Amino acid sequence: MPDPGLAAAVAREAAWLSSCGDGLPALPTSAGGPFDVVQPYMPRTPAQRQTQLYVLRRSTVTRRFSAQRRIATHTLLLSIWWPIGATAQSGGTSLAESEQAALDAAVALVVARIEGTVTDKTHGGRFLSVAEAPDESAGVRVDMGDPAQGIQAGALTAQITYMADDKNYVA
Repeated sequence: MPDPGLAAAVAREAAWLSSCGDGLPALPTSAGGPFDVVQPYMPRTPAQRQTQLYVLRRSTVTRRFSAQRRIATHTLLLSIWWPIGATAQSGGTSLAESEQAALDAAVALVVARIEGTVTDKTHGGRFLSVAEAPDESAGVRVDMGDPAQGIQAGALTAQITYMADDKNYVA
């Protein structure tokens, strides 16, 4: 029988990103963060005028580390949609430039939340470790969408990729 924990990895990570009051940046607007939507999986019709962060799974690899124990490593992908006009225009800066700056600030908050506290790299015990792989893929990778295309389409985008080692299981 498949381990239900493997299937729940995306939901567990979305719960971590939605949590607040732990000394890390809050991401949902309801807690003072920049995102109207923080959820696992992308809906069929995403909201049009809301800042959105979707937790997706890019891949999962399982490997045996003892006779009866396995560990799964998930590559998680955060897909960010930032509509032009999501934040108020300030000063003499154009709307497109201020939205790019706001997206940069929001991405920095997400990265800080992923990297966690100095003493907890497990996302509150949801995983064995997050963004701690022992090679060059260890950290958090941020890929910003092309702003020229995003401005034309009405929304800027970013993707954040990192790995999470899941709790081990018997297989």
